[in-house]
Amino acid sequence: MELAYYSDYAVRLVNTEEPARNKDVLTSVEAVRELFGANAQAARRTTDADVTRFRSVRARLRTVFEAADSGDETLAVDLLNSLLLEFPVSPQISGHDTRDEDGKPDWHMHLADHPSNATAGYTAIAAMGLAFHLTSYGVDRLGLCEAAPCRNAYLDTSTNRSRRYCSDRCATRANVAAYRARKRLKAERTADTGRSVVTAQPSTPSTDF
Repeated sequence: MELAYYSDYAVRLVNTEEPARNKDVLTSVEAVRELFGANAQAARRTTDADVTRFRSVRARLRTVFEAADSGDETLAVDLLNSLLLEFPVSPQISGHDTRDEDGKPDWHMHLADHPSNATAGYTAIAAMGLAFHLTSYGVDRLGLCEAAPCRNAYLDTSTNRSRRYCSDRCATRANVAAYRARKRLKAERTADTGRSVVTAQPSTPSTDF
């Protein structure tokens, strides 16, 4: 089962908004359809009403990442479970149109949704994918970028649980900012030391008799 692919549905939706930057790209049917990627059949079900519904689900998925990022594992699981109950899926064996070298179907597990609308179908797959990631790798593998003001969601798949940023770009930006902050601090300390030395100079003794 393509767990990484399904869990990425949740990340893609959450990251259509950057609250700290007052940025939101989820403003049209076309923007919603782009989230489905290669799943063109599901994307075609999208209507104007799904724009509002997708935004509502996005807010709920973000709270899952926020809870995980803050270390509240129970809350993260409870929030995700509520989405799983509301938007269920069914596991099915699928071969699609792919064939192995012997010409037989390339059978694999597939998450089949039974949606009443495009939002329900997308949310069902996103929530199930995120649940698989959470139970396979741990709640602490769900995070929010530490490079302020980004706060994009990410899934940590590093071997040593070391990921802190959503992208290499944010990691570089944060490292540069930290380096400049260290340089400023060093310069300030050097200046303070110089002022202290000047202040501590002994006064010239009087030569009056």
